[in-house]
Order: sequence, then C-alpha cells, then structure tokens
Amino acid sequence: MRIAVDAMGGDYGPKVTVEGAARAAADFGIEVLLVGQREKIETVLNQLPTNLSQNYKIKIVDAPEAIGMGEGLFSFYRKRRSSLQVGAQLVKEGRADALVSMGNTAAVVYISQKIFGPLYGIDKPALALLVPTLQGSTLLIDVGASVNCRPHHLVQFAFMGKIFMESVMGIDNPRIALMSIGEEEVKGNDITREAFERLAKLPLNFIGNVEGRDIYSGKAEVIVSDGFTGNVALKVSEGVVETLLSLAKKEVTKNFLAKIGLFLMKKHLKKIYRQIDYSEYGGAHLLGIKGTCVVGHGRSNCQAVRNAIRMAVETVRNKVQEKIQAELLRMEGIIYDLKL
Repeated sequence: MRIAVDAMGGDYGPKVTVEGAARAAADFGIEVLLVGQREKIETVLNQLPTNLSQNYKIKIVDAPEAIGMGEGLFSFYRKRRSSLQVGAQLVKEGRADALVSMGNTAAVVYISQKIFGPLYGIDKPALALLVPTLQGSTLLIDVGASVNCRPHHLVQFAFMGKIFMESVMGIDNPRIALMSIGEEEVKGNDITREAFERLAKLPLNFIGNVEGRDIYSGKAEVIVSDGFTGNVALKVSEGVVETLLSLAKKEVTKNFLAKIGLFLMKKHLKKIYRQIDYSEYGGAHLLGIKGTCVVGHGRSNCQAVRNAIRMAVETVRNKVQEKIQAELLRMEGIIYDLKL
C-alpha cells in the first residue's frame, strides 16, 4: 500500500502533515510518498524522533509549487507542478494507491476530477463524511464538493453513500434520508421535492426527509444533501461543539468544587471528546471519481492527518470506488430513467 500525501496542504503545511504521515507509516506499515517542496519536508523530518524520520517507508517526491488555502481556479490551472497536481498524477499512473490532502478543498476536487476522471454514471463527485451519532455513525454526503446540484445528482449521492456504508462500515441495507427543512414529503425546495420522488421509486432503504437536527440522532445511516447545505450544516455543528466546550471549560474553572467535579469526570469527558473530535475521523472521502482521495480539514493536527491516511488505506482495501462503479452499472437503466 502506497499513499501520496500533499505535504504542503492545510493551514499548517509540512509542520503537521509530515509528522502525521510519518506516524501513519509507522502505525499502519504502509509506504508514504510526501509530495511537496523537498527542503521544507526534509527540515520537518529531521526534527522528528529517529523512529519516525528514518523510516524507510517514507519517501519524498519533489513538487516545487503549492496551492494556498485561499487561491482560486486560475491557480489550480496555472500551477502545473503543485503538490496536489503531482500527487494526483502519482495515483493516476499507478505509483500510489490514494491521495490524501488537508489543502484547498476546491483545488482537491477540481484536480481530482480533472486527472482521475468521473466514474461512469456519475455527473458530480461528492465529499462523504462520517459523523458520530447516538447510534454509531452516519455518512453525510455531500459536504462541499458540488454546491449546485440537480435532483438526479442527489440520487447518485444516495447510491454512493449506500455502497460506502455497506462496503466500509459493514452496514447491510443502510437507511437513507434526504436533508430538508421538514420531514413531510412536500417540504423543501423544488430540487429536494423532486429528489424525494425519485429516491422513493428506487430499490433503496429510503426513509424520507430529515432535518438538520437529525444529523447526529442516528435516524439514518446515510443523509443526502447538496454540497452547499451539507457544508453549512457541518460548519455550524463544528462551531456549536467548540462553543459548548469553551463555555464548559469556563464554567468549571470558576470555583473549587467545580474543579473537583471536573477532576472526577475527566476520564469520562475524554471519552466523550474523542467521539466528537474531528481529528479522530480524519477527513472526507471524495466519491465518484476513478481514484481514491481523502480530503482533510484545513485545521487538521497530526492525529487528523494520520487518521485521514488510515481512511484512505481502508477505502483502497475495501475497493470502494470499484464497488460503486459496479453497482451503478448494474442499476444503469433505472438511474438513467430517473435522470431524464
């Protein structure tokens, strides 16, 4: 197993991505290709403990250019030797099994589509993110890859989500729901109402609409949304969690008894925090392309980078994209009819 890592991506660049990748190589016994500016990568590697920096499974692939977090489409096209372009090309040529990046999401999606190409039957890719719920995990798809969607795109997202949960999470016939502003069939805009009608006709375990508050309830194993709505819902959730944690920390440090209570509950609070900590989940899978790609949070720490690589390894081993393609071909006639 060989994973190409965009070492220049993310808010913190090589300082975080290199260490996270080195830990992944040591923990999972895989080969990691650190793609980026060689001198910067070597500087960080030399600062790591010997057991990480001298791992023979870590290799550097030089890429002189980097795409910043705030850069736009022109930069994606102009920087032909960026770490993202070079990393994606390694996967395309079979020199790596997957690409992992904490960098500019729009750039990762654009370059992956351009170099890998779409799966047959998929018009738009989707970022699929596993989120913790009261019942286990739910796959939220899409969380930012395709912001302008039509009803048949949401149908395609539903199929990809179903296959992912079956092949990776081992959930047979997962419940699929559609994100809307109400549970009733008539709620939502024209796109969601039409998508509801199409999903209801398919051989899927479609349970209807859910609202934003249901994302973490465990009502469904797959929640389908356009990229704009899904991304907003995700970012709001992150903000709420961070605010609640800050408020809780502020309150428990106000008096001595509260500090004692915190000390007694510390072990249990850590378990809860691990369940909601984004770094434990690594990143989102870019589904619907002819290659494996995992996109991490721009603010990822070393643990998040390590876990994003773990996710890429699991996706390759479970042949997720291949299974999605096979299922789409099997259902081609039905999907095509609903696309009209």
